[in-house]
Parts: sequence; C-alpha cells; structure tokens
Amino acid sequence: MGRVLAIDYGRKRCGLAVTDPLRMIASPLTTVPTGQLEAFILDYIPREKVTEVVLGYPVTVNNLPSESVRYINPFIGRFKKLFPEVALHLADERFTSQMAMRTMIDGGVKKSGRRDKAMVDRISASIILQSWLSREELSKKNK
Repeated sequence: MGRVLAIDYGRKRCGLAVTDPLRMIASPLTTVPTGQLEAFILDYIPREKVTEVVLGYPVTVNNLPSESVRYINPFIGRFKKLFPEVALHLADERFTSQMAMRTMIDGGVKKSGRRDKAMVDRISASIILQSWLSREELSKKNK
C-alpha cells in the first residue's frame, strides 16, 4: 500500500500533505509555487511510492464547481497524462482555509504566523487529506 498525497491547488501556490506509509495520519508536507508543482510531483510521487492523489476541488455551497475550477481542470488533464497509474480523487475543499486558520489559532500560532499563507495552504491540504482518509475508512466499514 502506497502513500496518499493531497494537493490544495491555488493560482499562486499549492499546499501539499501526505500520509504515513500505513495511511493512518495526514501531515502537512510543503508548499510549492504552482508553476513548480508538476516538477515537484514528478520527483516526489515515484520516490515516495505515492499510489493515490487527493486534489482539493472547489465547489460552491450549491455543490456546483466554483469559478476556480478553470485553473484546476487543465492540471487534472496534465496529471492524468503524467501519472496514468496513480488514482486521482477530487475532494470538496469548501471551508478548508477557514478550518486551517482556526487550527492555527487553536494551536497558539501568533497573529504574525497566521499571515503565512503557505502555512495555511499546507494545513488546508492536510485537512483535505484527513477528511478523505476518514471517508475512506467509513466506506470500508459500511461494505
């Protein structure tokens, strides 16, 4: 069983999170400029034996794709060509930035630290991944 990588895709930068080899815990990994994301994952996915990727997919409160998907959909197409053997899952990313900010506040991060948007992106990716892991575990139990 390989690791799962999560991507919180943004126009300027992407937050990344990854599971442990047993897929139990999601941890923030790094933040990379969006223009460097493909080079990063081309190196990271085979090296760390990633077998699945969870991509935060923005939807509105009406469950319709948000305007931001026009930036994400081209990446999805390129990803599928680069990694046809890696399963790609789209995950609702609504409210993850607000949840990341709340996590930072609850964790005692000072106001100056909360201005670090890269940290917010990493934590958001971690929240997306942990939520996906929880849903996967629940679906296994219900089978």
